[in-house]
Amino acid sequence: MKHLSILIPNGQNNLSSIVGPYKIFTRANDYFESKGNSRQFQIELIGTEEKVDFYEGLFTVTPHKKLHQISKTNLIIIPSLNHNYQEAISGNQEMISWLSHQYKSGTEIASICTGAFLLASTGVLNEKSCSTHWSAAANFKEMFPKVNLKEDQLITDENGIYTNGGAYSFLNLMIYLIEKFYDKETSIHCAKIFQIDFERNSQSEFSIFQGYKKHGDVDILNAQAFLEKNYADKISMESLSENLNLGRRNFDRRFKKATSLTPVDYLQRVKIEAAKKSFELSRKNISEVMYEVGYNDSKAFREVFCKLTGLTPQQYQGRYYRRI
Repeated sequence: MKHLSILIPNGQNNLSSIVGPYKIFTRANDYFESKGNSRQFQIELIGTEEKVDFYEGLFTVTPHKKLHQISKTNLIIIPSLNHNYQEAISGNQEMISWLSHQYKSGTEIASICTGAFLLASTGVLNEKSCSTHWSAAANFKEMFPKVNLKEDQLITDENGIYTNGGAYSFLNLMIYLIEKFYDKETSIHCAKIFQIDFERNSQSEFSIFQGYKKHGDVDILNAQAFLEKNYADKISMESLSENLNLGRRNFDRRFKKATSLTPVDYLQRVKIEAAKKSFELSRKNISEVMYEVGYNDSKAFREVFCKLTGLTPQQYQGRYYRRI
């Protein structure tokens, strides 16, 4: 029987990403066994402490075993962390070293949401693909520039490392892993029991574009503020760079360095975010919203909207606007 280790990091506060995998894999074991197969995994919660408190002591998790008792495991699941990533990393150095050793020994690892910060701190993600919650993407890029972050992807799978986007999308990762380690029938059974839509493959439609602003480049901050205020107008990037006393090439270079986007890409995301809000909150039709955010070409608007959200404008409006 294989061994599944669900980690309980110190300073961790997302209980659902511990309970969820435990329940889903337990159900998979039971169903797989009911079909005449051997149980696939011995499932254990693993930590460095006797117990870990959650939500100011409202809940407590008691790990089955401590890290030093596990010399070898087959699959590790890292739950999501709180938002103080540096503190979470500094408070789990023993776990980080153990993770690195396990991966180098052939163990496969799955990280949930911001658990990717703990995984990336081991160094095993360098030059590999990874996903995390869209709201943590800017911090992740800053802390781990050697990792190929796929911020729009729901799930990544590369060299025995599995990661997923944010919040409850970890359920999709669990179904993905069930199919991989059990079979398709078991994954479908679990998806039905836990009512998980396993067709999702992107977190784009859920992201809220805010623009990274912790870079310290005052000129680029001014440019961002201008684009966010005047997105509906016809904006010349040449004029904007001149107003900032910057050459166009230098402006583009500094903007990309500061925000990870070109000025044109940034403006597109601001426009589409405004369009999303309009679709969510108003009865305006597609053309009205298109003109409102500064597009004159319906084909171009549709293409950019689809690229950034994974949905057509019609699909997005139908999904998120509810007439009362």
